[in-house]
Amino acid sequence: MWDTNPQQFWLRGERPEHVVSYDEQLGFWNVYGHPESVEVLGDWARFSSDTTRLLPATDESLTEGNIIQLDPPTHRKLRRLVTHAFTPKVVADLETRITELTGELLDDVTEHDFELVRDLAYPLPVIVIAELLGVPSSDRGLFKLWVDKMFESTNQFSLKDDEAKQQEELRDSVEAIRPLLDYLGEHAAQCRRTPRPGLLSDLVHAEVDGERLTDAQVVNFAAVLLVAGHITTTMLLGNTVLALDAHPDQFAMVRRDRALVPAAIEESLRFLTPFAAVARVTNKPETLGGVEIPADQMLLLWVGAANRDARQFANPDVLDITRDPNPHLGFGRGIHFCLGAPLARLEGRLALNVLFDRFPKLRTDPDRRPTFMPSPNLTGVQSLPLLTD
Repeated sequence: MWDTNPQQFWLRGERPEHVVSYDEQLGFWNVYGHPESVEVLGDWARFSSDTTRLLPATDESLTEGNIIQLDPPTHRKLRRLVTHAFTPKVVADLETRITELTGELLDDVTEHDFELVRDLAYPLPVIVIAELLGVPSSDRGLFKLWVDKMFESTNQFSLKDDEAKQQEELRDSVEAIRPLLDYLGEHAAQCRRTPRPGLLSDLVHAEVDGERLTDAQVVNFAAVLLVAGHITTTMLLGNTVLALDAHPDQFAMVRRDRALVPAAIEESLRFLTPFAAVARVTNKPETLGGVEIPADQMLLLWVGAANRDARQFANPDVLDITRDPNPHLGFGRGIHFCLGAPLARLEGRLALNVLFDRFPKLRTDPDRRPTFMPSPNLTGVQSLPLLTD
């Protein structure tokens, strides 16, 4: 249907031969099944998020405080520092600001040159998360430059490569994220001198077990919040519009009954899962999906494929916005369930309603095809040209 990443075979309606299998070329285990993914994501004691221990040694300052790769108790302590910013009340109080921003961004749309990601799906969530962090949202052009660089590779990392090649790839990753870390480091230093509103300043002055976070912990934690805080919503918005446009009957239902917008977002997260893969490591020998896996092995959970597991979802390759229940894994599961999921859902609901109000004839442009994120671990539109009349 679309020119998506060739490695994501489930988007073409194909099924894996085995729900758990070892990849001889890449040196890790692929997990494609829904119940198997739920089992792994729900048991951090057996399946660790600390994948760095299987990789060549690197500068610890680049991983310290990266909440995505932490297990309890450190994970729990760091996560608790920012949960106040994503409580139901705080998120609900952002509704007016998000609605206003959406309207302002759409005011600038040129009727004959509307590209959804550039004009709305990227700037909206990045402005919101930048304001929450307390960094200038006017720098969003820089954020996009840096984040695009982080996810531009089309290669899948391989544990079978020799150490020199692995080191080279890790160095490239470091170089890609370094400008963002330096930027956040400068703002963190300003916050140390003069406290100001925002999560970044909160992190700078927070204490865990009576100790302040190190500069590296603050910067890496803030980088995760900034990147994850917008890229999921960017892909969610683009994917939802694209999926609805490809299924006119579903789009018509949403247009008739806006109460279906939240369900359309959930089904979009299942149908086109933004973060298609997450990694875990076995702490000891495990049996998963009837397959024996040794200790200290990396698992790549293809949640995008799990979200199309016919054992869990009837007609998994069909977009059905009335699907209920819909236990997709688009926001993860367990202790690493996406901290910003309520915010992403709110941004999606408000932005889509304003978008559909403003452009009742909205549709994709047949003469300008969408493009997709190049990373094999992401499923999301990179550009989506639209027609409005």
